[in-house]
Parts: sequence; structure tokens; C-alpha cells
Amino acid sequence: MKAILFGGGLALIMSLVGTRFAITVLSSRGYGQEIREDGPTSHHTKRGTPTMGGIVIILSTVTAYFLAKLFSQDAPSASALLLLFLFVGMGFVGFLDDFIKIYKQRNLGLRSKAKMIGQTVIAIIFGWLALSPMLEDERGRTPGSTHLSFIREIPWLALPMIVAVLLVWLLITGFSNAVNLTDGLDGLATGACVMVFGAYALVNIWQNNQSCAIVGGNTCYEVRDPLDLAIVSAAITGACFGFLWWNASPAAIFMGDTGSLSLGAALAGLAVLTRTELLLVILGGLFVVETLSVMLQVGYFKATKGKRVFRMAPLHHHFEMLGWEQVTVVIRFWIITGLCVAAGLGVFYAEWVAGA
Repeated sequence: MKAILFGGGLALIMSLVGTRFAITVLSSRGYGQEIREDGPTSHHTKRGTPTMGGIVIILSTVTAYFLAKLFSQDAPSASALLLLFLFVGMGFVGFLDDFIKIYKQRNLGLRSKAKMIGQTVIAIIFGWLALSPMLEDERGRTPGSTHLSFIREIPWLALPMIVAVLLVWLLITGFSNAVNLTDGLDGLATGACVMVFGAYALVNIWQNNQSCAIVGGNTCYEVRDPLDLAIVSAAITGACFGFLWWNASPAAIFMGDTGSLSLGAALAGLAVLTRTELLLVILGGLFVVETLSVMLQVGYFKATKGKRVFRMAPLHHHFEMLGWEQVTVVIRFWIITGLCVAAGLGVFYAEWVAGA
């Protein structure tokens, strides 16, 4: 528990201080955000705001994790290292996207195919390693599972290895793009990530306390390295919290694709490693709704040859176009995220109580 608090607190401080330094450095180099021309006109004033702030979130998280392990004098676990690989790897894909935008002074970075190839390579490597027998512990547990899971593995939903890897790929690419779509207003995605990663820290702690290696019984959890995953979850929560100080309206810096792709992938990675894949749909309900709004808008537009469901997608822009202030949209979407997190944690705990 001390390592969790240490990692989360250290990441918060490093992110809070590091983001201020990053604003100065990125501004001096002219690494500013390009804005969509077809977006709300109120966003045009944000052109030139420093971007790629996700670098600070990533560095703060990774540094805080390893210092927390040094503090606790424990060796890093396979699950945590896999999650950090996914987190950093997807952040690198986002960094390339951000850098191209800045270098070429345009709103389009990597081509969609190139970005998807990068996401796919990282996701497939993570999925294969997470399910590989090479990483089994002394109890025969791999970091991930070939069973589809909700709050724990669903016994009758065992999948072939290749199908399970493809499911991991779908979850990772889906949520990395979902957080990327949500990151359209000052502090919106950052604040939502604070709550969802905080929820996963609690899930990890509970799974550790009720681990089959400790308590046994029908309600225990066969999750590998839950305490180490809690340190990573707490570190990301703290890093996002520190970043939010500067990213809240009016934002002095944006996380860019560097941050949004890495955070979305880390959420999916946590769902895979904690056997809560379908529970993530509830905990990350805001990200799911934002993505569905884009899919519905595009599908309806093509089917009706030009008609729209929303004034603009993703959904947060629709409410902006209706005249809502940005701060109002962000706070109300945070409230929705809080309700989703409360519902997800409630379902998680209720399942354990019912089983007990």
C-alpha cells in the first residue's frame, strides 16, 4: 500500500512540475497545436497552444513506478512491465503523429493507415506476450487470459489464442482512439482518465486483498500481480491529476495524441490484465459514448447522403454547437464519468458480495 501511495504522489508532483517546464520548452520551440478548420470557431483561439504534453504524463508514470519499486525493494512484475510497454509504445505512435502535425504545420499527422499499423503492432505484441505461457508464474497464471471476462473470467467463453489476441487488439485500438476522440475540450479527457484510472487502482487493490493465493474460495480473483498493477494505475492517476492543473480551461498545454493514445491503450491493457474487459465498457462509459456518436454520425451521413444526427461529432462538440460553454460541457461530462465509475465499481463489488 505504501508503494501505491508513493507512486501516485510522486507521479502527481513530477507531472505538476514537469508540465510547467514542458510548457516553457514547447512554447520556445513553437510546438503548438493545429486546430480543425471545420470545428467550433471558439477553438481557433487555441491555435499555437503547446501540445505533446502527454510526454510528461508518460515520463512521470514510468519514473514514479520504478522509484516506487525501488522504495518497496520489490522486483517489477511481468504484468506491470507489459502494461508500461503498451503505455509507452502507444505513446510513441501518438508522438509521431503530433510531431508530423507540428513539423508540417497541419491538423493531420500520420496517415490513418500508418497510425493503425503502429497501433496494431504494439497491440499484437502486448496481446501475444500477455497470453503467452512463457510468462506464467509459479501458479501457472499468465498476465492475460484467453477467456472473455466481465468482472472475472467467464468459464464457458474460452477463446482460441488467435481470437483472444484479436480481441485484445480490438480493445486496445478501440479505447486508444476513444480517448483520442474525447480529448477535444480543455481538461475533458484528462479529468475523465483521473477517475477511471483511480477506479482501476481500487479494483487492483481489492483483487490483491481477495487473491486466490491469499484467501481462496469461490469469490477470490485469479489475477496475476494485482498489487503491481495498482502502482501503475495510481501513478497514471497522479500524473493525469498533475497535468490537469495546466490542462484545465483555459488550457496552457494539450496532451496531444501522445497522451490520449497512450492513456486509452493503458485502460484497455488494465482491463485485459485484471480480467475486467467488459467492465471497462461501464467504467469508461464516456469514452464509449463519444466513439459511438462518431460512428453514428458517419454511418447516418453516408446512409442518408449528407444528413446528420448531431450538429457535430464527437458528442461534446454537438453541445458546444448548441451554445453550451466549454466549461459547462466538460464539468457535466465529468459528472457522467463519475456516475459511470460509481456504477462500474458498484457492479464489481456487488458481484463479490453476491458470490460471498
